[in-house]
Amino acid sequence: MKNTIYPLLLALLMFGLHAHAQAVLTVSGTVTDSQNGAPLPGVIVQQKNSQTGTLTDKDGKYSLTVPDEQAILVFRFIGYQTEEVKVGKKRTINISLKPDTRALQEVVVTGLSKQRNSVMIRGVASAPPASSMSYVSYEQLPHNTENYAYLKESTFQNAKKSPLSTFSIDVDRASYSNVRRFLNQGQKPPVDAVRIEEMLNYFTYDYPQPSGAAPFEVYTELAACPWNKENQLLHIGLQGKDIPTDKLPPANLVFLLDVSGSMSMPDKLPLLKAGMRLLVNELRPQDKVALVVYAGAAGLVLPPTPGNQKEKILQALDQLQAGGSTAGGEGIKLAYKIAEESFAKGGNNRVILGTDGDFNVGVSSDGEMTRLIEEKRETGIALTVLGFGTGNLKDSRMEQLADKGNGNYAYIDNILEAKKVFINEFGGTLFTIAKDVKLQLEFNPAHVKAYRLIGYENRTLQSEDFNDDKKDAGELGAGHTVTALYEIVPASAKSNSTGTMDDLKYQQSELSKKATASNEILTLKLRYKEPQGTESKLISSTVLAGSFKKNTSDNFRFAAAVASFGMLLRESEFKGDASYAQVLELAQGAQGKDTEGYRAEFIRLVKSRSLLSEKR
Repeated sequence: MKNTIYPLLLALLMFGLHAHAQAVLTVSGTVTDSQNGAPLPGVIVQQKNSQTGTLTDKDGKYSLTVPDEQAILVFRFIGYQTEEVKVGKKRTINISLKPDTRALQEVVVTGLSKQRNSVMIRGVASAPPASSMSYVSYEQLPHNTENYAYLKESTFQNAKKSPLSTFSIDVDRASYSNVRRFLNQGQKPPVDAVRIEEMLNYFTYDYPQPSGAAPFEVYTELAACPWNKENQLLHIGLQGKDIPTDKLPPANLVFLLDVSGSMSMPDKLPLLKAGMRLLVNELRPQDKVALVVYAGAAGLVLPPTPGNQKEKILQALDQLQAGGSTAGGEGIKLAYKIAEESFAKGGNNRVILGTDGDFNVGVSSDGEMTRLIEEKRETGIALTVLGFGTGNLKDSRMEQLADKGNGNYAYIDNILEAKKVFINEFGGTLFTIAKDVKLQLEFNPAHVKAYRLIGYENRTLQSEDFNDDKKDAGELGAGHTVTALYEIVPASAKSNSTGTMDDLKYQQSELSKKATASNEILTLKLRYKEPQGTESKLISSTVLAGSFKKNTSDNFRFAAAVASFGMLLRESEFKGDASYAQVLELAQGAQGKDTEGYRAEFIRLVKSRSLLSEKR
């Protein structure tokens, strides 16, 4: 009897194990953009009608366990068409998502009462299933308290009366990603949200790498202005020296994370945590990370921890929850205290603030917060500000804090932007190669009647500030590019862009013989300091009349496209003949390599804005 039962039990056991193995399947693959083949990180991959799901990693890859071959995978990503695929016999499912132009006219809003239904994916709350989402127009969003500083557009300056133009560089990119957020929601951004210099500097350009002792190279190009053929457009580019990540000095990073109630929405703290996960994977053993949080009070969640203890960092990150009012001032004080205690001599010491900027308890006035940041920057610790969310974004406050903290400001509207900030630009964002970088252009009135710096309105300096080493200016990071454009009215032009003025009574304004005999259009001077230096170094070059180009570079045409798009969004009085059709023509003809697909995305945004403009 025993001889019969044991084989039978063994057979039943083996059958059960086989059936169980058959019932659990692992499916993996890669999700890419159908237009340019670029991998899409942060795509939600979910088993239909279940709570099982995951996110694609920085390379667009995923792996998911499903119960059987009848399972259906749903691929969802903001701005793309949702795809559904039955597993069947396939164990590798690669998907190319198509951009969804319809999504540009809608915004997905998840009610707070429905957040319990959201899918928990690796400790990050993602958007709930499509069945629990509601679609409303942007104007219907309640309590919209977003704040943008008034921006008075720069005007043409008479080269004879005001020959000097002085400004600080700007490597902030927040305006472009914020403008993109509005356009993806089918809305025209507020005029003051459009800062053209930040739109220009969102993109990288193919400038030559530095060849001399200076940490950057200066590039210029002069050609006809696309939106006003009578004028000229001067393109100025700075290229910071590339430093491989493994050659960067140790990083001492203190993340100051806003976990107040205003950060509970999926595009705030959950997105911030997802972005930080990407960064944690890139940390080196010599790097240190600390986590400080603030809501009603500030607290240390993770003391400075080496970058090779990734599980410890991720575990602390996953425990974060949003709730309470915001005491930003107390959090900043504690973050700087931790950064000072773990200061890395010769390293990259930085506080990274992730918030929507809605400080409403404690040190909350812009003046108090600015003075606090100015005081702390003297310790050699920089401040990077990362903005998140919609409805209560305090853009003006966050930009000001980053400027005063010798840092930079970025707005993160999706996981792709998080990848750009935390991974693609890790070195440039976090390691400064030159500080207090200022430019001064002297225009030769013999060749230039008037000029206008496009953008940089809140970066202009007084002429005497150029030689004042105590005057704070912008920082340049490793591998960063900085781009600026001037529209120039030639001396021979018939138009009068600056109006008329009476001749001066007490001084002469006649040109010198040297000016009239020279073929120099302008002299460009640049001052910068070494990261730990106190005295500036001077670089000088000239732009000659003979350098005018008929055949322009991709750099020139794409930057011109971005600038003219910004002027159209601002409804600028200086937009001339600019149109969306012209912007598209310039951009499509200057897409270049575009390995990350940022320029292709810009073209899609212009197309969508053009369609919306036609409808209205």
